[in-house]
Amino acid sequence: MESSTVTQASERGRSIDAPTIAEAFRRTVESVPDRVAVRTKDDEVSLTWAQLRDRADALAGGLAKLGVRRGDAVAIMLSNRPEFHVADLAVMALGATPFSIYQTYTPDQIAYLLDHAEPKVAIVEQTYLSQVLEAREDASGLEHVIVIDPPSGGQAAELPEGTMALSEVEGSDPDFDVEAAVREIEPDDVLTLIYTSGTTGPPKGVQLAHRNLLSAVEGIEELIRFPDESRVISWLPAAHVAERVAHHYLPIMYGMTITCCDNPRDILSYLPAVRPTWFFAVPRIWEKLKAGLETMAQAAPDEQREPMQAALRAATEKVRLEQASEPVPDELAEKVAAADEAMFSHLRTHLGLDQAISVNVGGAPTPKEVLEFFHAIGIEVGELWGMSETCGAGTCNPPGKVKIGTVGPANPGVEIKLADDGEVLVRGGIVMLGYRNAPDQTKECLDEDGWLATGDIGRFDEDGYLTIVDRKKEIIINSAGKNMSPANIEATLKGASPLIGQVAAIGDGRPFNTALIVLDTDFAPAWAKINDVAGETLDELAADEKIRAAVQDGVDAANEKLSRVEQIKKFHIVHGDWAPGGEELTPTMKLKRKPIAEKYAEEIEAMYAE
Repeated sequence: MESSTVTQASERGRSIDAPTIAEAFRRTVESVPDRVAVRTKDDEVSLTWAQLRDRADALAGGLAKLGVRRGDAVAIMLSNRPEFHVADLAVMALGATPFSIYQTYTPDQIAYLLDHAEPKVAIVEQTYLSQVLEAREDASGLEHVIVIDPPSGGQAAELPEGTMALSEVEGSDPDFDVEAAVREIEPDDVLTLIYTSGTTGPPKGVQLAHRNLLSAVEGIEELIRFPDESRVISWLPAAHVAERVAHHYLPIMYGMTITCCDNPRDILSYLPAVRPTWFFAVPRIWEKLKAGLETMAQAAPDEQREPMQAALRAATEKVRLEQASEPVPDELAEKVAAADEAMFSHLRTHLGLDQAISVNVGGAPTPKEVLEFFHAIGIEVGELWGMSETCGAGTCNPPGKVKIGTVGPANPGVEIKLADDGEVLVRGGIVMLGYRNAPDQTKECLDEDGWLATGDIGRFDEDGYLTIVDRKKEIIINSAGKNMSPANIEATLKGASPLIGQVAAIGDGRPFNTALIVLDTDFAPAWAKINDVAGETLDELAADEKIRAAVQDGVDAANEKLSRVEQIKKFHIVHGDWAPGGEELTPTMKLKRKPIAEKYAEEIEAMYAE
């Protein structure tokens, strides 16, 4: 056993010591050729690391035959499926730069990226082909569109003009020397482009080099120490830096097995099927999971519901004492231990998180109540922080040392300090090369000493754990000159009531704060049914007085936790939902504050006019 462990550590060291991700991939294949690299949940597709290499190499030769060279960009518009990993690795092997496009993007948005990145080739699936072809009409330079899943068995004649099937390209140049191409790649070559979600303007192309990602994944692994044969689920958009790092580059480095979840709405059903070693999700997933569990508890018979709620109260009390570094009474500890054995352990198994050694959340502030809930049932969800410009890495709450309300200390190899105004500055191997074709924008945030100005306001505690206050540009300054964090207000509101799915705090330049509230798409209809409220759609429920009263209770509860100046005096329940990539939310579920203010100007003004 000891010899095996040493061998595994040695092989993992060979990959992390590689000069590029492309070379690391080939070393991982040598180490674990027969281990499953990427699969679908039903194993309809299952590729070992050696098979993944062979598929990627065959496609690399075909792409080279089409004229893709080192330094060229290649666009990818695919859902979470094995072909993404094949395509990305094939482009990478050529020293070219693959970048992903959000599936929710319109033809105009796609055309902008095609013009900006100037790819010669786009690799797409049938579902998104019409958008890409429409975008190509307004974009120059895109010479080839490869369709991975053409209809009727993939015959080229059945595809639109100007496109070709993957089968035509893959293996079309069997004599291409992939190994030679990989050897030419340098650590500073651009590995991928991550286009920012564009909350304040057109997306910027973040250039991440091979050495950036090597630094990021090494720091994460040093912090979490993943066991051999770890498992992850690929389910976030590949255009999101978190997806690429957590479910693509990290598995490449450490020989993990990736299970593809092609519909993010199905992620909760994948957890018990895969039992991931590491699971990362944005706050909205944890909020909805908490709401779902609470709905289940409310619907349970009294003899089950009351013991469950009592156990949860006791476990939450224990979590709060531990977080405050206060002693836990023996009687309370015994009560929680009994509840864990009788209830919480089975719940973790039911959810599929019983074998996770690290469970994380990031991308936006997470309500404290949500984090306390999962800690109480034995799932130690830890916030982490990063941005596209830092490979999605920066800080992370270490397993076993999570401090709720913080995003953790700086990751290994990362320096973090605060500017005079509290802005978080980052330096280290994770910091991007710069923005593509935007030297002036790069200079605005990246100084000569390598410090990146993140645009986030933060503060450190006595243990070096960082708390993110808010985005510097989004701080609310009311008419009396008081500064407030809208993100903190919004997180407090969402944590106070599972009925609240999305919320936008309003108050900049105003005498008091108001809020636009969106009902939760899952919890609100379930709550309505339990409480005999007529109506099922969010439009119907938004107008119901019983729903409004329940939301008011949540707002009142949140206001008790907010300072007087932060409190929400009035709110408006928005009809319908806010979807990722829509008018109100970016694909990464960040609020588009300016468009929201413009779209709901009448409703906002009405709250201040009354």
